[in-house]
Amino acid sequence: MARYELKRIFLDRGVAGNPVTERILSKAGEIPVTMLNSVQEATRRLGSFEDPIGEGKHSLLITRQKGEFVKPCPGTHHRICCRYQIINLITNCPIDCSYCILQGYLNNPAITIYVNIDELFAQVEEKLSSNPSRIFRLGTGELGDSLAFDEMTHFSTTMVPFFSDKENGIFELKTKTDEVSNLLDLDHGGKTVVSWSVNPEKVVKEEELSASTLAERLEAARKCQQKGYPIGLHFDPLIHYPEWKRDYRGVIEKVFERIDGKGIIWVSLGGFRFPPYLKPIIRNRFPASKILCAELFPGNDGKFRYLKSIRVEMYREIVRRLRDYEPSLFIYLCMESQEVWEKVFGWSPKDNEALDALFAQRIRSFYAKSQLANT
Repeated sequence: MARYELKRIFLDRGVAGNPVTERILSKAGEIPVTMLNSVQEATRRLGSFEDPIGEGKHSLLITRQKGEFVKPCPGTHHRICCRYQIINLITNCPIDCSYCILQGYLNNPAITIYVNIDELFAQVEEKLSSNPSRIFRLGTGELGDSLAFDEMTHFSTTMVPFFSDKENGIFELKTKTDEVSNLLDLDHGGKTVVSWSVNPEKVVKEEELSASTLAERLEAARKCQQKGYPIGLHFDPLIHYPEWKRDYRGVIEKVFERIDGKGIIWVSLGGFRFPPYLKPIIRNRFPASKILCAELFPGNDGKFRYLKSIRVEMYREIVRRLRDYEPSLFIYLCMESQEVWEKVFGWSPKDNEALDALFAQRIRSFYAKSQLANT
């Protein structure tokens, strides 16, 4: 927790006394707590700062989720989506990545923690029972880092056991931290995937401020794999710069120095992309960043990306390097078109449902092999 400096906690009056609230406050030490009557009050207070986004990364808002906890990933138009289910348990993040879409995507800049977790469990049960034949992949790492504040919230100590016996639910914790101490003694039943976003140390240092180093992430992954957790890797966003090929090759070498490739359940690849509104935010908040110096062009979904030829070259190179170490890896592209899939792999899922079916096939095969290895 020392990596993330908290300056203030905003407490929604309606969740005072909630057990999760009490646990968070018990670990808050001398951090000042302000009682509020509405979430909008936190937004207004942070709006008075010169950099509300940056100040929000030092602010916790404890409240309840009044809407749906579980929502399908919105994906993007004209691109293949894997039908991932997002669990909105924490929104926003103390890690300050220059490229982070959350800087302009969320209305409230505070790191918001929803404490009505019993309602979350009920919604997940309803989702899983709605289609027992489908394997649902659900995770908390889309709108915030899954583990950055786990030392305070202990969400993992209830979420991981909850999913341990789910027949058709796979839970993913996605992080750029090494905060895994709560995970190591949990009964996970193999149903929680612990995933890391990975990038070269140059990118981590220059563009992922306050994140754990690549070495720290991979050491945390090694610890989790030793405890039987399936491991996921997300090469996303891939950043193009003159030394990219050398540096990503180094990342892959380091990955397989620490992790057994047969225990990696999936790997995603995604090029740097952003909606137009993010460009001025990046320029204003990260004037030293070079990620906007590349040639980036709007696609038919409105997001800026590297040229298709550059993305395909990067994907092919990384797929080849990964499979040199572990030929059986399940590798997929995030938010890419059928055309790009075909150029990279020589084939493409025909639609979102087809990619979801491939995930289900991979999951069944992965667990079947794991069971054989343990007999």
